[in-house]
Amino acid sequence: MNTVVKDRARTLLTNDRGTAFIELALVMTVYLLLLLGAFEFGRLAYISVEVANAAHAGVQYGAQTQATAANSAGMQAAAISDAPDVAGMTATATNYCKCSNGTSVSCTGTCTGSHMIQYVQVNTSVTVAPIFTYPTGLPPSLTLTGAAVMRVEQ
Repeated sequence: MNTVVKDRARTLLTNDRGTAFIELALVMTVYLLLLLGAFEFGRLAYISVEVANAAHAGVQYGAQTQATAANSAGMQAAAISDAPDVAGMTATATNYCKCSNGTSVSCTGTCTGSHMIQYVQVNTSVTVAPIFTYPTGLPPSLTLTGAAVMRVEQ
């Protein structure tokens, strides 16, 4: 009977029937994690591009004329409406002036010996929470920003 127990133990230790299934389970877990990570990265990249393009749309609106450059609410509305897929995005718009020689000046002031150039700037931002929580210590939310500056048509 002692040889029967030894033969049975040897058979159990050399049996490969479940090995392929265990390998498949391990590989599929890693593959699924990679797939989820790629999806999350693509989603964040898409939102980042949308936020940057929204800032550009806002300055395009403001750079049309001096009247639109003074319309901060219009630039903000143009930026926000350019990214309808991005919920919670905020936009801030400003305009400022510089003399052609590089010195800063108020837009109501004058430039001696040079001419005034007016600029508009729009900054956009959104806070995005990842869809999946990762145990790697990533922050619970990310702030994505966009900024654009353009010279006003004169």
